[in-house]
Amino acid sequence: MRRNPRIVIIGAGIGGLSAAALLSRAFDVTVFERAPAPGGKIRQIDVGDGKIDAGPTVFTMRWVFEEIFAEAGHAFDAVVRARKLDMIARHFWRDGARLDLYADTTRSADAIRAFAGADDAQNYLSFCDRTRKIYETLLDPFMLADKPSLLRLMFRRNPLALAGISPFATLWGALSKRFRDPRLRQLFARYATYCGSSPFHAPATLMLIAHVEQAGVWMVEGGMQAIADALTDIASRNGATFVYGAHVEKILASAGRASGVELADKERIDADVVLFNGDPGALAAGDLGPAVRGAVKARLNAVPSQSAITWTMRVRRPALDLSVHNVFFSDRYKDEFDAVFEGRRAPNVPTTYIFAPDRLDPVGARDDERLFCLTNAPPASAGAVYSEKEMDSCRKAMIDHLKACGLALEPLAGTVTATSPADFAAMFPGSKGALYGMASHGWRASFQRGGVRSRMPGFYLAGGGVHPGPGVPMAALSGRAAAAAIRADHV
Repeated sequence: MRRNPRIVIIGAGIGGLSAAALLSRAFDVTVFERAPAPGGKIRQIDVGDGKIDAGPTVFTMRWVFEEIFAEAGHAFDAVVRARKLDMIARHFWRDGARLDLYADTTRSADAIRAFAGADDAQNYLSFCDRTRKIYETLLDPFMLADKPSLLRLMFRRNPLALAGISPFATLWGALSKRFRDPRLRQLFARYATYCGSSPFHAPATLMLIAHVEQAGVWMVEGGMQAIADALTDIASRNGATFVYGAHVEKILASAGRASGVELADKERIDADVVLFNGDPGALAAGDLGPAVRGAVKARLNAVPSQSAITWTMRVRRPALDLSVHNVFFSDRYKDEFDAVFEGRRAPNVPTTYIFAPDRLDPVGARDDERLFCLTNAPPASAGAVYSEKEMDSCRKAMIDHLKACGLALEPLAGTVTATSPADFAAMFPGSKGALYGMASHGWRASFQRGGVRSRMPGFYLAGGGVHPGPGVPMAALSGRAAAAAIRADHV
């Protein structure tokens, strides 16, 4: 006898996988994924004789996964091996300057003292205290809630506490008052890009990301894909069924509520509950059929988030001393975001993030290593052209910028794979290449993001496009909230 209700999950990203792991303990769950493997934006690409993460690379908020795995009946440590990093990231500038940030705030303060002076070292310590308070203010009434609510924040926190999260100041403006050295402003302003936004328009509330990283950055054995695989395995052992290479063409409705899905081959699968783990923009665009076109409230005048141009490669091991996570800052920072959000073009001098996993254990290192490189870019929806010529121009701009910062790259033949915003748009329908959904510009943006319940009974959402927002742990929280909502509504 099948369990009731029958739940169909569209998409095996982290949000869908988290929900599947939790719901499959009690319900009949089937997950349809159009890709050949689980993970969503978590993906790996071959670079010669090995693979490298080519999506999210930074694993934080480990407690989120420990709790989800425990609720699903398994211990996180038993199935995922993760090693905490001493160094959060290494930062480079074109003037030859370098700054390391550590998991130990005292050690980071000492590094900042040597880099920018005693005043900014003290400013950094007070900054850490401020970001911790913002995080604690928002965690329970906002991040762990099933939908964003200013009223909930007002009732759960006093007005003075709300003022402390700096919702009306921009991130760049707040950092300009905090740090004297403009390079430190750049460094901490970069956290706006974690949700695809410009630090010149995003709220200062995003400073809380600094606390999230300070609380711990881990390196996952087997890469971030290991987390997706572990969630898939748990859901499967709990009874869920996964169908890959399955394109859901329509979400069906009957009597005003979700009733199932129709695949591209016209097969129909009945369901009592449908959970969509994809970009909400696909619903409003009618990509999943007319039944759910109005299931999610449209965000008028919302700004699409930025996208990215990425390269994976194997290179001759450069002389520059890289860490696992590295950032090479542009000396035209404002121009960079103006280009992406206003000029709708890739920046001429692109700040570049480099993931170098082989630097974790340098002893006995090979003569070559794997690298994942990422630069900011406008989404394909912005009208930017990503022809072969344009991509070559972007690669040259990145290589020239890295060289100016002291890093000379020599990619090995046949190991380079480039991914453009147009490629991301094809991989993630409905996103149009905007990897983080809508940009978090202005204080209202976070409260305009939809929750896990839709306007249609029996139809739910999860993933980085809904509350609490983009990022692996946030997507997992959305899946957990969706599972809780489904249990509350249908048990």
